[in-house]
This record gives sequence, C-alpha cells and structure tokens, in this order.
Amino acid sequence: MKNFKLWAALALVVLVVGGGLFAYWNFELRWRPTTVEKNQEEIAALLESAGWVSPGGEGRPLYMVAHRDCADCLRFMAEQFPDLQAAGVDTRVIMVARPDVNALSQSTPMERSTVAELWLSRDWDLLQRWRAVPAAQWDAPGIRPADGDPARSAVVEASRRFLAELEPLVAGNGVDLGYPLLVWWDEADQMTACVCQRRESYGDLRQDFGLPAESDTPLVPDGEEDAGRMTAPEEASEAAI
Repeated sequence: MKNFKLWAALALVVLVVGGGLFAYWNFELRWRPTTVEKNQEEIAALLESAGWVSPGGEGRPLYMVAHRDCADCLRFMAEQFPDLQAAGVDTRVIMVARPDVNALSQSTPMERSTVAELWLSRDWDLLQRWRAVPAAQWDAPGIRPADGDPARSAVVEASRRFLAELEPLVAGNGVDLGYPLLVWWDEADQMTACVCQRRESYGDLRQDFGLPAESDTPLVPDGEEDAGRMTAPEEASEAAI
C-alpha cells in the first residue's frame, strides 16, 4: 500500500511538472522569435534583392514574406503595421505567388499578375489597393496579365525561386518556412525571424522596435481578415466608401 501511494504521488508530481512545462512552452516559448545565427548574409541578400514594397521609413527594416490568401498575414498587417510605421519602421512586404503543388495551382491568375507588377514597380499604393479588396473580388485593374507574358511569368518564377532559396536558409536556424515570415534586426543588430501566425508572437517583435508589447489598434475580428481588412479596420471602412 505504501508503494502504491508513493508511486501515485510521484505520478502526480510528474503530471503537474509536465503540465506546467507544456503550458510554458505552449503559451510562451513556442511563440518567441528565433535568433538567426546561420546564413545571415545569404538571407539578408535574398531579402534585399526580392521585389519588396514599402511606404518608406528611416528606422530599421522589417521584412514580411506573405501571399494574398493568408489570413495570418492580413491580420498582422492590419493590427501591427500602423504602430510599426508610426515608429518609423521600414515595413518591407514581399508578396509571392506560391508554387504549384501536385499540379494544383496555389495562386490565381490575378494574384500572379499582381505579384509580377509589385516586383517590377515596387508600388506601395498598388499593394494598398489590393489590400482593400477581398481576394476573390480583385480583378487586377490596369495590370498586364502575367500568364502568357514570358517576361512577367519570369518575374512570378523569380518570386518562387526566392522562396526555394530562402527555405533551407531559415530552416538551418530551426525556422520552418510559413506565412507570414518576418525577419528583422533587434536593438543589438542581431537578425531575428518569426513565423508570426498568432497574436501571442507579436509582443517580442514590438518590443524589439521599442513599442509596448500590446497594441491599442483595434483587433480584426476572427474570420474577417479577408473582408477588405488588409489595412487597419478604420482604413478598410474608408476604402469601401
């Protein structure tokens, strides 16, 4: 009987400690950004040479790799860009057209055309117009189609080649390529990366740029990220007028 009670007590301790460690990992560690210690120069060169667009900013750059049909990307843009840009952060967005998988297209003709135009023109205003319209309703007005155009199709392939080259470089630092992939330099000039798919991951990034961990920007309601809300909620309502 004594042995049974002892083993039961030990099992309870293991469960409590294990549960605590899991909770700490689940709610804290798993969302922290990763310090990039390998392939820094190669990653920086790839990001700089990609077709990013930015409204400008005299502060440190924040690179964001995204695709249009990405609710987590839209939410980050809507909720975090206003504070980051107000703080002078140079928010550099790299929109990509994901490669086909098993002969199934992961992008639309309109998306491919717009990605090609963004990479060629570096037009931040075009990204804003795209952001303000739900993806299914975007007809790429005034943009030359990429499909059937060898030069523009090559730009689309360049965005995919960028992903193919970036993936093993970030994987070498324990970061699986996902969206949005955010890369920045902290206050100690250390390259940092985060696949920031949850709001829990925003706090450390904000603090690295001298912002409070929590934002006052209104949250985008879950499920409404792609309802013309790639801009902040108040901007989206103005764009619809």
